[in-house]
Amino acid sequence: MPDAAPDSAPDRATRAVTAVWRRESTRLVAALVRMTRDVSLAEDLAQDALVAALEQWPAEGVPANPGGWLMSVAKRRAIDQFRRNANLRDKTAQLGHELEEATMPDFEAEVDHIEDDVLRLIFLTCHPVLSPDSRAALTLRLVGGLSTAEIARAFLAQESAVGQRISRAKRTLATSGASFDLPTGEERTQRLDDVMSVIYLIFNEGYTATSGDDWIRPDLCHEGIRLARMLAALEPASPDTHGLQALLELQGSRTHARTTGDGTPVLLEDQDRARWDHLLIRRGLAALDRSMALSQRTGRPIGVLTVQAHIAACHARAASPAETDWRQIAGWYDALAAAAPGPVVEVNRAVAHGRAFGPDAGLAVLDALTVSGGSTVLAGSHLLPSVRGDLLERAGRRAEAAAAFTEAAALTGNGRERELLTRRAEQNS
Repeated sequence: MPDAAPDSAPDRATRAVTAVWRRESTRLVAALVRMTRDVSLAEDLAQDALVAALEQWPAEGVPANPGGWLMSVAKRRAIDQFRRNANLRDKTAQLGHELEEATMPDFEAEVDHIEDDVLRLIFLTCHPVLSPDSRAALTLRLVGGLSTAEIARAFLAQESAVGQRISRAKRTLATSGASFDLPTGEERTQRLDDVMSVIYLIFNEGYTATSGDDWIRPDLCHEGIRLARMLAALEPASPDTHGLQALLELQGSRTHARTTGDGTPVLLEDQDRARWDHLLIRRGLAALDRSMALSQRTGRPIGVLTVQAHIAACHARAASPAETDWRQIAGWYDALAAAAPGPVVEVNRAVAHGRAFGPDAGLAVLDALTVSGGSTVLAGSHLLPSVRGDLLERAGRRAEAAAAFTEAAALTGNGRERELLTRRAEQNS
């Protein structure tokens, strides 16, 4: 029997399963969590539906409503699970009825009300019974759809440790009596910082993917922006919810210009700014204006995400790389370092100082980081050697730059970024 053609119906169905899962799994899990009140069960049910799709769609074809098909399968599995569990027999009628009546959310619609299942899920995974690292890891797993390996890279942690952290977080939510409803009042306010941090992590993983063959993951960028808009609408009196929205809109505006047609990364100074999304820029600058107006009116200071939004705004306002106000950006990074000191901030501050005051000024920031011991935190990351390589290249120290880029290429887990760093190493050899 001859091999199936490269674009056979089963191949198309398998690709459709992958595409549907990537687009809709988060909302599927979120809806199932709301209905079953069990995070682990919801994730298992969603995975069961995925397996069923992989088995049936290649033979039977892709259904007209693939998201609804996945939900129907997951609902049936949930009902079967409850009926098999004698300890939950009394709940079967109630839960079964809720599951039968539940419908799949319209994934194509723009959902911006507070009952949104995904936002509810984020507030749940940012519950105070969990540690900050566990909150972020669990949300990235359930909401961002990241693998354990990708989350480990994002946290610069061991994959096994992150896997254990996620498992413990699920158990803690299951045994703590945590409410599955959207929090209100003071409880919601207390969780805002964690929720904003997690939304930013989701966006950032899409903006510069930590692993895989693609430098960016637009689906995660779009989800981060969507969630930031929803959060700003939910908490309109908070300057920083608008600051978060501003940051993600402004950074997201560059997405289309950050790669060529074949996916090759394009650095900021080489991007065609005509390809930037100017609607997102206008939305981002408007959100930043709202944040600053609220801060001035209420006397509430702006947070680190709003400071980062100001940095992004400096880039957005520059019609060309030469017009970028790097001295203002360096000043904002100095403020960021004072408010939230850390090695990653220092590396980015080195970039800003290198552009504003010359490469030696940037290298001095990196040298100070090494002396203080902060560089040890980044020992397994490509970030430090890649920035050092850029500064060395600008200083004309090409041999040292080549060595730094080669080191960075060996450390990155992203294939496209590895190609970029390898190419820069070769250009300086």
